[in-house]
This record gives sequence, structure tokens and C-alpha cells, in this order.
Amino acid sequence: MSDNPSFVLKAIEKVEYEERPIPEVNDNEVLIEVKKTGICGSDVHYLVHGRIGDFVVENPMVLGHESAGVISKVGKSVKNVKPGDRVAMEPGATCRVCEECKRGRYELCADMVFAATPPYDGTLARYYVLPSDLVYPLPDNLSLEDGAMMEPLSVGIHSVANIADVRANQTVAVFGCGPVGLVCMAVAKALGASRVVAVDIVPSRLEFAKSYAATDAFKPPAPKEGQSKMEYSQGSAAEMKKQLGLPKGVDVVVDASGAEVSIQTGMFLAKNGGTYVQVGMGQPEVQLPITLMLTKELVFKGSFRYGPGDYQLAIDLVSQGKIDLKPLITHRFAFTDAVKAFQVTRQGKGDDGKGVIKAIISGPDVDVGPL
Repeated sequence: MSDNPSFVLKAIEKVEYEERPIPEVNDNEVLIEVKKTGICGSDVHYLVHGRIGDFVVENPMVLGHESAGVISKVGKSVKNVKPGDRVAMEPGATCRVCEECKRGRYELCADMVFAATPPYDGTLARYYVLPSDLVYPLPDNLSLEDGAMMEPLSVGIHSVANIADVRANQTVAVFGCGPVGLVCMAVAKALGASRVVAVDIVPSRLEFAKSYAATDAFKPPAPKEGQSKMEYSQGSAAEMKKQLGLPKGVDVVVDASGAEVSIQTGMFLAKNGGTYVQVGMGQPEVQLPITLMLTKELVFKGSFRYGPGDYQLAIDLVSQGKIDLKPLITHRFAFTDAVKAFQVTRQGKGDDGKGVIKAIISGPDVDVGPL
């Protein structure tokens, strides 16, 4: 391998390994040697479609943003970490001066430089540069794979702990049992939710969710012929309440699927005065039962990425044993097998026949196993 080999998206369905210059660090920045990177659905989406909404890949872009590594070099003003430190990497640097940044909502910064979001390169390379306050030292009992998983876990922390403000003894329903849905369930459980309901149409995903963090699982019924989406959603919510013994509904709904009927069902499922949080991205426009939202006085909130304190809380919950990320890592690949890693993630199943939850790619010249 050369000095800074990088995994580059050149065009739709076209990726290549490319030698890139080793980045220079400014006074307040650190150079990280990337050791472990998880594949996110957004990475796959850029590979297959070349865009997500208004973010369009117009020039070659390094993929990857769920990463952890070892500090290689620090700028002269950096005091919080030193070379050799193992760190989780928060992959979005903000402007720090806009209204959103100043009021502690930096995830909404319009000038965010986010890894592997056009036009900015990602972390699937040997080296990546970040401001020093966006790297978080890992406790000795956490691996670098745990560190890479802090990115998706922080999405769950933000939506469940920060946006939904889940508290002990509440009931929480999570729609979608993919990686984000699973970490949302894990966070709800860690915060003391009395019941965590997993909702999905794939039985194997429900089985895993039940073994991982959910107390209950529900597979929505098949739609009836001639039924509208809204009618179906209302009936599905009624069936869920009946099956699970939740006549008044649930305190908090988190949708991690983005599917229109899941969104609608979640609103019918939420109790009066309940909270609904949208974290999954699906179609840009969906039909909502607006009168229901009004008469229930539902609190509807969007959740985007993560903000102040989310990464540190994620690390604390895992290091304290309240969340176990290891069961979510189902497949591992060498850096030279990144193409295969993306293929397996797209297929949803590895050559071993096992379903993919999270695939991890090791950095250049790094062992494939946990570090």
C-alpha cells in the first residue's frame, strides 16, 4: 500500500483505489490513521444513485464516515489528545459561528463539512483530518470497532435521548430493524424504557431485535385489496395495540424506516400527547393524518445526525456496559476487499448466508479482526 490509499467513488457504480496526498493539519486539527470504518446506507446510496436529495456527487469522492482510528499527528494548539491515542471520529466539522452553532444545534449548520457528503471526501483512506474537539478518546475496554460504531449509535442517542427525551418507564416503539432502528432500541432500553417495541416486515430482523434490545416485536399485517395506505396504517396500529396490550398507545414513536405506512402507523399508535420522532429517510413527501396529529396534540420532531454531547454519551453508555455494539457487527473486510463489502451490504446477505447488519472495513494494512 502507498502513503494514503483511498477508496474513491468515481461515478455511479464505479469505485477505484486511488493514491491521495497525506492531509496537512492546522493548529487545532489532528491527523488520524483510520483503522475501522462501517458501511452506512448513505454510502451505498451514493454508490448506486450518485445523490441523496440535494447532495449530488459531481466529482470523485472518498466514501465512508463511520470511523475510528489512532492519532498520528496533532496541531500545535491541540491539548486534548496526543499521537497514539485511540479515538472515535465525529465526521462533521461545523462553521462554529452561525446561529445554529451558537445556540447548540450545530447539526443544523448550513456550512457543515461532513465526511462522504458531496463535495467532501470521506474516511475510507489511511489518513483523515478533523478538528481536535471532534475526536473522542476510547476507554481501554472499548475496541476500535466499537469506536467506529459510535457514529450510528450517536444517531440513536440524538433521536432517542436528545430529541425524544425518553425517560425511565416510558413505552417506546421503533419502526425499522436496520442498524439505526436497532441502536434506537438499545438507547431506549439503556435509558430505562419499560417496553421497547420493534416493528418490521422481515421476521428474521424482528427475531434479532427481540434478542438484542426489544421487549416486544410486531410484524404488520399484509394490506387488504382496495385498502388505502391511511386505512391500512390505522388498522395496523389498532392491531398492534390489541396484540401487545397497549390500548392507549405508546409514549414515544421513533421511525427509522422512512416508509410512508410506517410513519402513518406510528402516528396512529402514539398516545394522546405522545412524541413522534422521524429519523429514517424515505420518500421526500408523504401523506400525514394531520387532523389526528392535531386532536392528539402529538409532538412531531425531526432528528438529523447528532449534536453536542451525543458522541460522549454514546461512548459512556457502551463503556459502562449499558449498550453492547458487538452483536451488530456481522461482517468484516480488509481494505482491499472494500468493493466486496459494499456488494454484501447491498445484497443484505454475505457469502456465509448470514444477514448483514453492519459490515466493517479495516484500514490499509490493518488486521480484519477486532482491535
